Amino acid sequence: MLDKARDQLPLFCPAFLWRYTMKDNNFTEGPILPKLLKFMLPVMFAMFLQAMYGAVDLLVVGRFGSTADVSAVSTGSQIIMTLTNILVSFSMGVTVGVGQRIGQKKPDEAAQIIGTGLMIFAMTGAVLTVLCVIGANALASTMQAPQEAFDLTAKYIRICGGGFLIITAYNLLGSIFRGLGDSKTPLIAVGISCACNIAGDLLFVAVFDLGSSGAALATVISQTISVIISFLIIRKTPLPFDFKMTMLKLKKKYALTIIRIGTPIALQDLLVGISFLVMLAIVNRLGVTASAGVGVAEKVCVFIMLVPIAFMQSMSAFVAQNMGAGLPDRAKKALTSGIAVSFAFGVAMFLITFFHGDLLAGIFANNADTVRDAWDYLRAYAIDCLLTCFLFCFIGYYNGLEKTGFVMIQGICGAFLVRIPVAFLMQHFGNGSLFLIGLATPCSTILQITMCFIAYFLMNRKKLNSIFAD
Repeated sequence: MLDKARDQLPLFCPAFLWRYTMKDNNFTEGPILPKLLKFMLPVMFAMFLQAMYGAVDLLVVGRFGSTADVSAVSTGSQIIMTLTNILVSFSMGVTVGVGQRIGQKKPDEAAQIIGTGLMIFAMTGAVLTVLCVIGANALASTMQAPQEAFDLTAKYIRICGGGFLIITAYNLLGSIFRGLGDSKTPLIAVGISCACNIAGDLLFVAVFDLGSSGAALATVISQTISVIISFLIIRKTPLPFDFKMTMLKLKKKYALTIIRIGTPIALQDLLVGISFLVMLAIVNRLGVTASAGVGVAEKVCVFIMLVPIAFMQSMSAFVAQNMGAGLPDRAKKALTSGIAVSFAFGVAMFLITFFHGDLLAGIFANNADTVRDAWDYLRAYAIDCLLTCFLFCFIGYYNGLEKTGFVMIQGICGAFLVRIPVAFLMQHFGNGSLFLIGLATPCSTILQITMCFIAYFLMNRKKLNSIFAD
């Protein structure tokens, strides 16, 4: 009777709109690859626009600022990105928890998870704000920022860190909607924020000549505008549940769910991020030009890795819904489909980056030495393009299965058993070659992929499952 009544609702009724909208967001039915791609593409475009933040910052600063400003944005943004990635990774606990409850047809519990998540992330954002504002100089010193760019780096960290509550809200909203199977609303929010950031960069850097500090101001202001508009969009968006202010409380049951799923992923990303910061600190010893070159290369890397990273985030939501609905075979087929599409893109990115990386680096810098160093580093990342299509899809798959403990272990092993040791080794025996230092990344990816395949084989053979139990 209830279903019949819903069928008779007018088109403008929110309940009808929800039923109509979620039909396309239900990953438990229909062809796998089309649904996965339909969900993944908005995620990828949202990530592309989000990557434009740092890219536009570096592009404008590279054109209108000094080499020291480029180095400051390079080092400072790497620190902010590492801390932001911790938030994004931890928010996977919200994405997976919400996705599973939607798959289990328990929307009210999904609402409770969201309310608890909002409280947890508000406190986390406050802690990170204090860390960046008070400890900006210490962070710049730890990163061995070149002397010419030290003060600019600390100021960049302090300005961006002062807006961490906004950054937290910005990323948490996206994780909530992805858990609901909606990847379009985050795309709208990121698009608005990106447009504001571009305008802010041109105003503060090109017109007011504020350099790296202007880029930081533009980032914080644009994300503030985006968060405000996102909340307005949410209020007009039909949801599968009634979300009330009374749900904004820490409930032990749901807090433990978020922490259990999100903490291993966040810890892994923190330690992996530290390994990349160590590599950047090694490069910073080579001087301001090498530092700027690696900064440019890192911005290019964000773009060439968009497809596998988008599949990783999409895979988590897709697998979570299907596991919640008791469809493990469908989740496995999604994994193989994602790897196949991602690998085809990886081959193309390898060819472009390895042989024409100077053209990509030249978009963000006009200094010949900076472009040369960036290309040298990018050739190592080009090799990684052939490998991450496997690794990131596997990570998304295991996150969706709630095997986040294993995800943490393989990430830490890659970072501390391979990436950091190889980078230190190449620093002493590679005569300062950025290509050889950069090879530490694909070397670690090989170990991580090997571990992922072994885990997949053991799980399918129903052996040693206790190793992967949370």
